[in-house]
Amino acid sequence: MIKYSLMTLGCPKNEVDSQHMNGFLRGDKGFKYTSEFKEAEVIIINTCGFIQDAKEESIETILTALEYKKEYNCKSVIVTGCLTQRYSEELKKDIPEIDAILGTSNFDQIVDVIKETLAGIETGGITKAGFDYSSSLPRELDNNVYAYLKIAEGCNNNCTYCSIPQIRGPIKSRSIADIVAEAKEIAESGIKELIIIAQDTTQYGVDIYERSALAPLLKKLAEIEELKWIRVLYSYPEFITDEIIDVFAEEEKICNYFDLPIQHSSKKIRKLMNRKGNQEDIANIINKIRNKIPDAKLRTSLITGFPGETESDFENLKKFIKKYKFDRLGAFEFSREEGTAAYKLDNRVPAAVKAERKEEIMQLQQEISLAKNKELIGRKLEVIIEDYDQENYLARSRYDSPEIDNQIYIPIKKQKLEIGEIYQAEIKEAFHYDLIGEIEDESAK
Repeated sequence: MIKYSLMTLGCPKNEVDSQHMNGFLRGDKGFKYTSEFKEAEVIIINTCGFIQDAKEESIETILTALEYKKEYNCKSVIVTGCLTQRYSEELKKDIPEIDAILGTSNFDQIVDVIKETLAGIETGGITKAGFDYSSSLPRELDNNVYAYLKIAEGCNNNCTYCSIPQIRGPIKSRSIADIVAEAKEIAESGIKELIIIAQDTTQYGVDIYERSALAPLLKKLAEIEELKWIRVLYSYPEFITDEIIDVFAEEEKICNYFDLPIQHSSKKIRKLMNRKGNQEDIANIINKIRNKIPDAKLRTSLITGFPGETESDFENLKKFIKKYKFDRLGAFEFSREEGTAAYKLDNRVPAAVKAERKEEIMQLQQEISLAKNKELIGRKLEVIIEDYDQENYLARSRYDSPEIDNQIYIPIKKQKLEIGEIYQAEIKEAFHYDLIGEIEDESAK
């Protein structure tokens, strides 16, 4: 029995890949999972390589894993994921102690590669980006609260700052039938929240149906009786259609949560980013959503310090945020990535200025978030119980995505609440990013 440990870095898309690797390994009776590196004979690192900070974290994790070969039971360290897809040759040269490398497109070879490394056989390598996901692939879900469902791999948008086309290839959509089949399996396992992901969910289907098929897909998923919440992430605002908004409005199971990464409001900067649409177009989509679905919550992500961003461009961005008041917002400093068009752009913004602008954006958003959270006091919200500590159940509303949005603390009284179940909670207190609520009726919805 080979004991292995698997560390996942990066985004939910990487989490799905790791769950598939666990599915392959646990389906082979010769493997047993351990969360402890000290006990593992094989350590697998599923890396992120999207921006500089993520690359550095991945390298540090690899080096830490290699130390376990010196002091503990580890005999093999295998590295896969986004970093290896981009930098496999550099990793082989700079860290030759790595026993094998796989990429984003061939992680399904993990069982054979482990066996070969333990036998002293040179193995691994990467293949052309682009993986074929299917409901027939084994997958080991790692919680009973929510599950991510990847509906497409890769991206055709070619934003100038983004390395995803190099890492994941062009868009490769799954069929509606195949996605629904996997969603039913997830729902039958008892999970009530399904989270739809892709590099850009609005572009789902353009390669196989010659149009966005997100709306018809969501209608089919909403028919699955056991599912209670369906959340959609990573939807580019320039491709949000009336059809998509209507489906959100009509289907009760679809959370009225729009994840719209605008990155910037300045026309000049958006053009340099190769993002379609201008400030007025984005505003039009925001107003359409809020007029059609008054309780909709909007999340966005922004980049500060993109090459050429002047003080005037930054002031434009701040004014846009103040005016449209996103419910959720994350900001990131521009990361200059090799192989992207933005890598060659002039007029680079100093690191200190990028950091200052990011901090200013987050301070601005903090006050917006507090004001919006205070509006929830006295309201009842549907919440899903995710965990508990000594004093509270840890919950999340249908307006919040796991790990990045509001946490709701439910003080533990005498009631027994079930992990993964949905209840009605009344909000009692509000803070910048946290809420305190109470659940009186213990019957799950």
